[in-house]
Amino acid sequence: MRTIILSASFCLAASIVSAQNRPIYHDTWIDFNKNGVKDIFEDPAQPVDRRIADLLGQMTLEEKTCQTATLYGYGRVLKDSLPTPGWKNEIWKDGIANIDEDLNSLVGNPKAQTTLSYPFSRHAEAINTVQRWFVEQTRLGIPVDFTNEGIHGLNHDRATSLPAPIAIGSTWDAALVREAGEIVGREAKALGYTNVYAPILDLARDPRWGRTLECYGEDPFLVAELGKQMTLGIQSQGVASTLKHFAVYSVPKGGRDGSVRTDPHVAPRELVQLYLYAFRRVIQEAHPMGVMSSYNDWDGVPITGSYYFLTELLREKFGFDGYVVSDSDAVEYLFTKHHVAATYKDAVRQVMEAGLDVRTNFTSPSTFIEPLRQLVRDGDLSIHTLDKRVADVLRVKFRLGLFDQPYVKDPKKADEVLAPGRTKDFMVKMARESLVLLKNENNLLPLDKQKVRHILVTGPLAKETSYAISRYGPSHLSPISVEAGLRNYLGTAATIDYAKGCEIVDSAWPESELIPTPLNTTEQAGIDEAVTKARNADVIIAVLGEDEKRVGEGMSRTGLDLPGRQKQLLQALQATGRPVVLVLINGQPLTINWANRYIPSILEAWFPNSFGGQAIAETLFGENNPGGKLTVTFPKTTGEIEWNFPYKPGSQPTDKKKENHTSVFGPIYPFGHGLSYTSFSYSNLTVTPLIQHPQGDITVAVDITNTGNRKGDEVVQLYVNDEVSSVTVYEQQLRGFQRITLAPGEKRTVQFTLRPDDLSLIDKDNVWRVEPGKFKVLIGSSSTDIKQIQEFEIR
Repeated sequence: MRTIILSASFCLAASIVSAQNRPIYHDTWIDFNKNGVKDIFEDPAQPVDRRIADLLGQMTLEEKTCQTATLYGYGRVLKDSLPTPGWKNEIWKDGIANIDEDLNSLVGNPKAQTTLSYPFSRHAEAINTVQRWFVEQTRLGIPVDFTNEGIHGLNHDRATSLPAPIAIGSTWDAALVREAGEIVGREAKALGYTNVYAPILDLARDPRWGRTLECYGEDPFLVAELGKQMTLGIQSQGVASTLKHFAVYSVPKGGRDGSVRTDPHVAPRELVQLYLYAFRRVIQEAHPMGVMSSYNDWDGVPITGSYYFLTELLREKFGFDGYVVSDSDAVEYLFTKHHVAATYKDAVRQVMEAGLDVRTNFTSPSTFIEPLRQLVRDGDLSIHTLDKRVADVLRVKFRLGLFDQPYVKDPKKADEVLAPGRTKDFMVKMARESLVLLKNENNLLPLDKQKVRHILVTGPLAKETSYAISRYGPSHLSPISVEAGLRNYLGTAATIDYAKGCEIVDSAWPESELIPTPLNTTEQAGIDEAVTKARNADVIIAVLGEDEKRVGEGMSRTGLDLPGRQKQLLQALQATGRPVVLVLINGQPLTINWANRYIPSILEAWFPNSFGGQAIAETLFGENNPGGKLTVTFPKTTGEIEWNFPYKPGSQPTDKKKENHTSVFGPIYPFGHGLSYTSFSYSNLTVTPLIQHPQGDITVAVDITNTGNRKGDEVVQLYVNDEVSSVTVYEQQLRGFQRITLAPGEKRTVQFTLRPDDLSLIDKDNVWRVEPGKFKVLIGSSSTDIKQIQEFEIR
């Protein structure tokens, strides 16, 4: 193996030296088409549009069509880790739009493991070698856009670990999310990736949906604000951010995930005000270079084949000027699932005319390119349409500077940028801030090191760490489990016992969510062991929830309670009379009604990053004061779904006296909920001016004081209520938030600005505008814990 690695490194070095001696490289430009002349497209001083037009004018049909497809990287479609002579016989001999996830050693895919992913400089050199092949061995030398996923952190071997997006959202910390984006972008740039598929701007409105954990939350304003910061952070490092999934992707019928994921029941006004809101704002305010089109339909029309979505909305109304890449199978589904195309070839025609620029799937790019060429040759697709699509791709490549510096400038710097421990403080901070204290009866938490001498750590997730390594995030990490985090934190200060108690699911799961079965002998023995150890403990820490096999892409649930025997374990532990702390590891809201009633303290950790166990231990013992807030509502039962925020008046009853008591309603925990080990008071709410014109700004200020005896974080939340409107609007809408840190007794004035867009609605004539009338500003600690209210008027 050592010989192979050294040989590969020598070949890389030799290739680099050879390329530097080629005559196409000049001091200020590169002769991509190798004609000995500085063409307009090769001149960095020329405007981008002129460079695009010049290059397009030199491209053949074969070269143009190659700029409309993705080549999935090594171990997926690409079988070679580095260029081979055989590449001259492949379809990408005429170029390619992008190569996705190349040489990243994707977790869970043995075929994708490679010695070129690490050390990091080796990967940068390998990417340079691949890029040189396209620059030097294709006729026009058009550089490749190297894409990669990045929602949990960059999807690369040993990159910086981020928690699941639902946990990132729970921080409510815009500055921290911006820093996360900068880290993802900086690591991508150093490794040779030029385009990151992040952030996800879908709304988690139905918690049964498997990808709930990959969303920032259920509210469009929160998702827009955090998505904007992630986009700005990524692109500040000179790489593209590609938003996903456009659009209406996250609410398939019944919350079903997997091979279905279609037929969202969303009204036109709701489409714009909820599901397109974040895309519109992030595109207009952060200018991402990429958008991924989804494979669902809306109102019977597949998004990826919709001119309305991909051209009229995305480009003409929102102003998007990057390139649109399809989600996997989105093109194929027009033919195989939606049946709006009689042949795959016609599906290709439809998506190109709709506005798709690049097709992505786990098959050879020739699958798309060959029928596309035939469509143009037969006159069934205009060459002018193809030119528009290719121009979009080239525009991004020019904006990224790939025609000026197509290579990683200093591959060795990657080892410094991604050096072990370099982002540890950030990862710990993110892990701490993402924790949400759901319940803390009689202030059981924080635990006192001086009084707690014997602890039982139990539950199927106490020693588990697999949830910290995602298909869409870094691989080959060494995460800290909750049990290990407690042992590391306490050292010899306390005795820690461990008992697994039960597995995450029982043998009959998921059917056991519908038809309960008796405990078998092994299951009963596991619970009995935990109970026996619990009787000797000062406190029980039960780590329960879900792992990556229960929630995620392609997975949805019919029930949302603790799966398997976990509730029975929790009930048995509670029956011992010893104090129980429940730590939840999960990717979606759970209907933990029994736990909420009978367990005194509950800490929500979601799917944390690799330092989650450390952050949880620090929080349980008070070194970290939890300040995260829920970005999704916890329903009491799947029968009341959808129960979420925002909501229309009368759609989610709140007055039990006026309702029919044949049903249970209301959430366990509302949107924005989260407790602290300290307390905060709100005072002196001011709104200026109290009377304003429709296009004027409103300034809102409020004083927040830490009235407790611990330093802590508060997330100040601003909601707006439109009292009377021409159409029914949401009961209240989030329109501002700030996470602040206050010492005991400290007071701070928090200020917000309400802009016309924050007060706008789509009126009964389908015009987006601010209607005159009275509004309320509601300031509070959650959507239901409102502390201060002030009215103002728009005239």
